[in-house]
Amino acid sequence: QVQLVESGGGLVQPGGSLRLSCAASGFTFSSYLMSWVRQAPGKGLEWVSDIKSGGGSPYYADSVKGRFTISTDNAKRTVYLEMNSLKPEDTAVYYCNLHRPPSYYYWGQGTQVTVSS
Repeated sequence: QVQLVESGGGLVQPGGSLRLSCAASGFTFSSYLMSWVRQAPGKGLEWVSDIKSGGGSPYYADSVKGRFTISTDNAKRTVYLEMNSLKPEDTAVYYCNLHRPPSYYYWGQGTQVTVSS
């Protein structure tokens, strides 16, 4: 059974940095898409970034482009989200999502990121 475990969230001041991790386990397929999705208080889900398991070009939402970097360690089946120049509007629960084409989606439990002075 696919399991995704996020870590690395916390409280940070505006302008600060955090690194989120998502460790995936419980599967043998090798082709999938890893994404980060967030949900701010009182708002809907917002896609943040994604990257294919074999590497390739990452994609970012305009709201985080130039500040966030997604990367993967395929050997560890772990995806990272390096978040710099954090803003209060980045405050959200950040979820890791694994998409196995065509129609399988798996979610982690989420990790809270709070940007506040």
